[in-house]
Amino acid sequence: MSSARLTAVLGPTNTGKTHLAVTRMCGHASGMMGFPLRLLAREVYDRVVAIKGAPQVALVTGEEKIVPEGARYWLCTAEAMPADLHPEFLALDEIQLAADPERGHVFTDRLLHRRGTAETMLLGAATMAPLIRRLLPDAYIEERPRFSTLSYAGPKKLSRLPRRAALIAFSADEVYGLAEMLRRQKGGAAVVMGALSPRTRNAQVELYQSGEVDYLVATDAIGMGLNMDIDHVAFAALSKFDGQRQRRLMPAELGQIAGRAGRYQRDGTFGTLVFGEEGGPVLTPEEIAAVEGHEFQSVRKLVWRNARLDWGSVPRLIASLEETSGRDELQRTRRATDEAVLKALAADPIIAGRADTPDRIRLLWDVASLPDYRKTGPQAHARLAGRIYTHRTEGAGTLPKEWVAAELARLDDTQGGIEAISGRIAAARTWTYISQRQDWLADREEWAGRARALEDKLSDALHERLTQRFVDRRTSLLMRDLAGNAMQLPVEIEAGGEVVVGGQAIGTLTGFRFRADPAARAGEKKRLIAAAERHLPREYAQRVASLSKAPDAEFELTLSGTLPARILWRGARVARLTPGRDALSPALTLDRALGGLEPHERERVGARLGEWLASQIEGRLKPLATIADAAGRDDVSAASRGLSVQLMGALGVLARGDAAALLATMEDADRRLLRRAGVVIGVTHLFVPALLRPEPTRWRLALWALARGLDRLPDLPPPGLTSVPAEGGVPPGFYETAGFGVFGGRAVRLDMVERLAQAMHKARKGGAPFVPDANWQHMLGLGTEDFAQLMRGLGYRSAKVGEASGFAWKGRGRPRGRAERAPRVNPDSPFAALAQLTRRGESR
Repeated sequence: MSSARLTAVLGPTNTGKTHLAVTRMCGHASGMMGFPLRLLAREVYDRVVAIKGAPQVALVTGEEKIVPEGARYWLCTAEAMPADLHPEFLALDEIQLAADPERGHVFTDRLLHRRGTAETMLLGAATMAPLIRRLLPDAYIEERPRFSTLSYAGPKKLSRLPRRAALIAFSADEVYGLAEMLRRQKGGAAVVMGALSPRTRNAQVELYQSGEVDYLVATDAIGMGLNMDIDHVAFAALSKFDGQRQRRLMPAELGQIAGRAGRYQRDGTFGTLVFGEEGGPVLTPEEIAAVEGHEFQSVRKLVWRNARLDWGSVPRLIASLEETSGRDELQRTRRATDEAVLKALAADPIIAGRADTPDRIRLLWDVASLPDYRKTGPQAHARLAGRIYTHRTEGAGTLPKEWVAAELARLDDTQGGIEAISGRIAAARTWTYISQRQDWLADREEWAGRARALEDKLSDALHERLTQRFVDRRTSLLMRDLAGNAMQLPVEIEAGGEVVVGGQAIGTLTGFRFRADPAARAGEKKRLIAAAERHLPREYAQRVASLSKAPDAEFELTLSGTLPARILWRGARVARLTPGRDALSPALTLDRALGGLEPHERERVGARLGEWLASQIEGRLKPLATIADAAGRDDVSAASRGLSVQLMGALGVLARGDAAALLATMEDADRRLLRRAGVVIGVTHLFVPALLRPEPTRWRLALWALARGLDRLPDLPPPGLTSVPAEGGVPPGFYETAGFGVFGGRAVRLDMVERLAQAMHKARKGGAPFVPDANWQHMLGLGTEDFAQLMRGLGYRSAKVGEASGFAWKGRGRPRGRAERAPRVNPDSPFAALAQLTRRGESR
């Protein structure tokens, strides 16, 4: 062994030390590497498997063992490195941990005593060089420079943090608080802490590495071999509790953490985090210079513990653990949990009484060495260890399966918050560790599988909780989108109009109107709208093409209480009617939602909608065109022309009183001409029955309201009713345009009024009083007074017929002042000139 090569490869982070060791190991026939963390051992295990194949590679940690028969390459945690193997190559990573108060003695022991038969490599910080020279004078020291530059970038506010940044804090509360702030402002963050299970930590690291989030919040656990794509490290705090006191980080600790910024030949930066007016931690010029130059105070002492233990008795075992090294460079550990647990167990007379042979004393030490994953402290942890030792020293010497099953069942619960699940994971890791111990459990393989499955289940639940709490995937996506890093993301429009960008719903698209998710916060809505503006133009262009070729059935006119009337395409608003040169020639204004279209796209939409509107007015109100044709004939009298103009201006419904003067001068031929055009010259109104149907009525009301500049319209009378209450405050002319005449407190449909008039004409005999058929009042839905008002409007007066109430014909006189009323014609109407001709004809 003395001829074996011993090399200490020292340097700051990002020097390729671990990569070098893996390469060297794979060049030997066998090898072993020891790591400070289970997740690092697993990471290198996967790399070596890819090189050598799974049958040749073993993974051994306190909680996991993958040992194929004949394995030649072993990746282990430092504590779990098998002592009975002597590989050609051996490496120990992060040897500066030999100065750690709790675990340092393990690394010191491996550093001093474990060797490969052909080559040994010690990997760590350059601060270990002086001690290596003193303790291992035969070692060759190779100092490696950092591949990239690490420079100070100053303090930064959270809002100014660059992407791919890691924030450093030193307590769970601080980590969670920062992660919550990042969720609100940046879309979220991954979380890395030593208290997380390896599986949860790996899942959180992957969340960051995949780019789903651009920020990482971590404790100093990040400084121990986690290789990630970090560009900037920001310290939110510069002090931590080290188990005994709150103290400021040493420059070497700052360098270990800050060194995670930059990877391979990509430079990195570090700095501090500023918290608004409160300021933030401040790095001294000396600390900055030390971190940038990777120049730190050398490690002066390593933590050591005697490895030659005395199994003669428990007191002698404790005494051997308390021995000193006799060298100034090696100081005895004073904070080891396993020693504290051993002393607590030894104070129990029952347990001390059972530890009466070397084998049972070794067992007691094994039980005391059970890791305290739950962080309950030596006394509480000793209670669990004592129960395990009691079971191991009685009966079959294995733990009762009923107890183990009950403990695992108690932990098998994924409900609760982050803290609750974290506590269960810590307890489950204890049982995972126990299941890996030889002879502690009957059916060890079965219990190992169950414990591993439980830990994985809880770890996955914890990852899900962390992600739910600290990651807003949509905001994270939008932030990357605004930074120009998400242009290739797929855009999908669901059947219900939901807009999905990169798998995240950002709002709904109805027609050309995008509405951001109403549940989004005010600041987030701006980002949602910005994302829509970036990703929807292609969809808009496709919809313009569809609209320009759409059949008429895809469009409709909507008329509600709020005016103006709007045109819908596939149920979405695309335009509104605006006043034109006359009531039958409205203009179109495209909806504001189409304002983002290109000018040529708006022209295409406007042309198609204009074409549809003209065809609808022509088709729905065709009888008005027939009246206009009749008015334009050369053989039509001036009275017919004038009356046609009035009917056109009134959109097909005209009170007879308004037409009384022209009707008085009309010949029978004129009346026949109007009837052929579909006009009914009724008792109370002139109207076109075809225009009183629901759809033409809706269109006429829309055009009528638009021509009069109304901003609201009363509810349209429901189809099928023969009368409705005559509401007060409605715009004059509303009921007439809707096809109703107002009599008393009711508005009665004009065609029914005309039918009643004809029926009464047949029922009466001259001026003799008569009683109308009672079915008429019921058919019209009128009360007695309203029916009487209607009868008076038809030219009847109330009269007694015996004891019954009836009516008698009195005749319809000329309404006072009606003959002199000028026809109601819009001066801008194309029929205004026709009206002027009519008036000149009357004057002649």
